[in-house]
Amino acid sequence: MTAVLFDFSGTLFRIESTESWLRAVLAEAGVPLTEAELTEAARALETAGAQPGGAFPAELPAELSDVWAVRDESAELHRAAYTGLSRRVALPDPALHDALYERHMDPRAWSPYPDAARVLGTLREHGVGVGVVSNIGWDLRPVFREHGLDAYVDTYVLSYEHGVQKPDPRLFTVALEALGAEAEETLMVGDSRPADGGAAALGCRVHFVDHLPVAERPDALLAVLDLVGAARRPATPTQA
Repeated sequence: MTAVLFDFSGTLFRIESTESWLRAVLAEAGVPLTEAELTEAARALETAGAQPGGAFPAELPAELSDVWAVRDESAELHRAAYTGLSRRVALPDPALHDALYERHMDPRAWSPYPDAARVLGTLREHGVGVGVVSNIGWDLRPVFREHGLDAYVDTYVLSYEHGVQKPDPRLFTVALEALGAEAEETLMVGDSRPADGGAAALGCRVHFVDHLPVAERPDALLAVLDLVGAARRPATPTQA
């Protein structure tokens, strides 16, 4: 393998808990809720699927089904889908729904998985190209910069910037072209079989990890090094 493509949410990074998400927004807005009220509101938001990167909706409202299906194809659709779900939950101030959406784009709302830096750094050390291919409606590059992982990524291919979302092979093709890599020599790593599995249509090998909280998945990405062979391959010599 000469290149590895990674998904973002649930693969390299994990969003904060729904309760932490809501608590941060309430604190910023100066809106008080009792612990019981906060817990109930967080539970309702999670059930509604209102947090991007969090749980999917338990039941998708009919009026949002069309926008949900293509939510990652533009920033406007992404915001409309998630704020539409959020507004199904009663909050003390209507402005909190937009504030919640803004919060999920804050680098502080995301944590890298414990082994992400080691895996990305090892791939870079051994000359393996790295791309991030994400279904998303906003620019995730600041998240990587804030957590010190941007230096390990050669290219970002974000669905909203191309108007197409995984599993459409066109998104993976953009990444392969940017890396100068052949599909047969590329590994796609993700947490979604329906979305990330689309890379197999091009001939990429695909490896899945579980979308778990950070504390519950300390080393699942390490298998990537064995699959690529970077754990045993001598580092590429640098030119004098």
